[in-house]
Amino acid sequence: MANLKGGLGKGLGALIPIAAPQVSEVPLEDIVPNSRQPRRTLDSSSLQALAESIREHGVIQPLLVTEIPQQGRALLGGARYQIIAGERRWQAAKLAGLARVPVILKEATEEQALQLALVENIQRADLTPLEEASAYRQLIDEFGLTQEKVAARVGKNRVSVANALRLLNLGEEAKAALASGQITEGHARALLGLSSPSEQALALDIVLKKGLSVRQTEEMVRRLSAPPRGARKSPAPSRETAALEDEFRATLGTKVSLLRSRKGGKLVIYFYDEEQLQSIYEAVVKQ
Repeated sequence: MANLKGGLGKGLGALIPIAAPQVSEVPLEDIVPNSRQPRRTLDSSSLQALAESIREHGVIQPLLVTEIPQQGRALLGGARYQIIAGERRWQAAKLAGLARVPVILKEATEEQALQLALVENIQRADLTPLEEASAYRQLIDEFGLTQEKVAARVGKNRVSVANALRLLNLGEEAKAALASGQITEGHARALLGLSSPSEQALALDIVLKKGLSVRQTEEMVRRLSAPPRGARKSPAPSRETAALEDEFRATLGTKVSLLRSRKGGKLVIYFYDEEQLQSIYEAVVKQ
């Protein structure tokens, strides 16, 4: 339990004092996972490896649980305890065929339980960037914490929390690529320099096809987001113009700007390198 205390962010130790905890053994069937658990995915191979270790050595670190109020047990299948931290160990113990596991019982509000689960997963580097960002957003939206308070509770600075939260503004394709490990958090932050999900998706396609580094991705985004030389700042495009731009982007596979004026206008097609220019040439001239 000393490890858990050392892993708490500044302020959490004071929030939930931990001193001389008593370890008990309870049936696995009396425990349910926490629906607010920040981590959404568990790697099956590492879970199986942990299960094999548990078969041989048992559960070394107790689960941290809180007691479910009597009136809530019927909704949770009669379970008496809800996991605050240790769901991976609980899942592995089930795979290992254990009937009972060691636990430390802790009184905690819903907010405190989420904070503890978040802190433990951050300290273990178990959360994906999006899972971490979603947990921060949950603390802000459901419990009314500011970014500064979230940072203090989890032992991070406010800028780190703010940068994590920005990842939630990614388009769905970019989020999926980040969640699956196809791109890094640095790539994702660079893609946020493009305003629309469709632009992010086009840039993401280039990143994946060419295996661009974070620095190369930042440079590409800078070029794609820069206005044409001599172009004046124009108002937001109409729905019709925006729809046409989206069709051009989908067909050409790159950023396109349609600039209209009273006497006509111009169509600006962006390209990142010679290969992409060739692709545009074939789409426009050789179709």
